[in-house]
Amino acid sequence: MGCVYFVRHGQTVWNVENKICGATDIALTSLGHRQAIETGKKILAEGIRADEILASPLIRAAETARHISEVTGIPVRLEPRLKEQNFGKWESTARDGLEFRKAKEDFCCRYQGGESMLHLAQRVYNLLDELREEADRKTYILVAHNGIARVVQSYFFEMTNAEYAAFGVANCAVLRYDFGLECGKSGKANRN
Repeated sequence: MGCVYFVRHGQTVWNVENKICGATDIALTSLGHRQAIETGKKILAEGIRADEILASPLIRAAETARHISEVTGIPVRLEPRLKEQNFGKWESTARDGLEFRKAKEDFCCRYQGGESMLHLAQRVYNLLDELREEADRKTYILVAHNGIARVVQSYFFEMTNAEYAAFGVANCAVLRYDFGLECGKSGKANRN
């Protein structure tokens, strides 16, 4: 039984401004860069071993992964399936806006030019299925986004729609997920 680690990218300006980043390419703040470096140090200090870092190609995640790689020596590869969900017309609007929260209840909605949660889950689940097949030989650190964190959590655990919508992780949090015999029932997440 193997595992996969998940790291959310460091802080961005739009995180500070409470705006939806989505597929918009927003850079890290200076704090975000420091968070990423500290995360690399934490990974070393906790003895986390991985064969490769797979990172979203969006700059906030790619830069976070680069910093972690520089500290740990773990090689990085960009993985397009880890790109954040495209929230269409909602990008750059308030994350806690009532209309957006209501729209998120519809998993088939494409947000007028964006991507549905079902399409997002399909690409992330496909990646996780591939990693699960390699889990006895390789361990990966995934560096991505809060929307991807929700999908990863739902891959390993049963969640209601409300739990899914409310789930989130802090910038540069490190989570560990163990592949069990049946994903969704025997997976395990640990905050490191």
